[in-house]
Amino acid sequence: MGAVTTVDLVAGPGVGFLPLLSLGPAFASLIGGLRRTAAIGLLALLLCVLLGLYDELLEARRGYTAIASVAGVSVAGLAATAGRKRREAELANVRSIAEVAQRVLLRPVPRRAGHLRIAVSYTSAAAEARIGGDLYEVVTSPGGVRVIVGDVQGKGLEAVETAAVVVGAFREAAHDEPDLACVSARLERALNRRLSGEEFVTVILAEIKDDQTVTLLNYGHPAPLLLRADGTFRFAEPPETAPPLGLADIGPQGPASYRVPLAPGDQMLLYTDGVTEARDRTGTFYPLGERAFLLKVPDPDAALEALRKDLETHVEGPLHDDAALFLLRYREPG
Repeated sequence: MGAVTTVDLVAGPGVGFLPLLSLGPAFASLIGGLRRTAAIGLLALLLCVLLGLYDELLEARRGYTAIASVAGVSVAGLAATAGRKRREAELANVRSIAEVAQRVLLRPVPRRAGHLRIAVSYTSAAAEARIGGDLYEVVTSPGGVRVIVGDVQGKGLEAVETAAVVVGAFREAAHDEPDLACVSARLERALNRRLSGEEFVTVILAEIKDDQTVTLLNYGHPAPLLLRADGTFRFAEPPETAPPLGLADIGPQGPASYRVPLAPGDQMLLYTDGVTEARDRTGTFYPLGERAFLLKVPDPDAALEALRKDLETHVEGPLHDDAALFLLRYREPG
């Protein structure tokens, strides 16, 4: 509005810049509140009247048209501001509900369980919602520390509902069942009551005991990354591939469990495909194995934060898929 006033004073009444003063209340409706928009609208109307007097246009049709334009846009700006504030309040409520749902579905995991130190990092592709289809949980049971990390096919509310079914079933089964095979059978039954068609969930189950071994059960999920105390790493691939949960018709027998050693000082990283399938501008996938050295940071939470930042640097922007990182460190005795 200051620029329009200056140009109008310099150019004189022959050009007719007065209607451009309506840009002030128009832009104010995009960023300000009702009071701010009303104040800028009144200021624009006042400037229009003063410039009309200066240009001797108030008695002409151009002057009345300019004042009517500024007044009309100011009223429309107030209506737009009211609608925008209402939508912002509704969005804030939705975000609050999403945060509560996130805490219920993916509640904070214990930092320590048995001989393990645990850290978790979760990044949703829908950053505003702060919730997605990836899932994780840890339960201390009589059979050892049991962990699940999974990824639901698809996105949106349906994926969140399916993730809630899997996590809820795991929390109950991990306490009651004698081994991972029975836990996975409970999960399969719970999913069969929920899923339809070709929907599925990739899942990896882990059971860590005091004998420095980890038993794994992999349902079509990316293999865990094992980082040894000496700095070497490998991916704990299953002996045979198996279909995800929810596709029992393809592989009715399910996957075979396999064991890997986990000595003091070793680490195991469980993750979802949002990590390894993240691409940079050239289409190159994120090289998780080459970035394993980032997990050597003494604090496990800081190690995962460094890995998450490196992942975002690789894609040079927001992630296109949910990414969950679940780090298990076998502590030294004492």
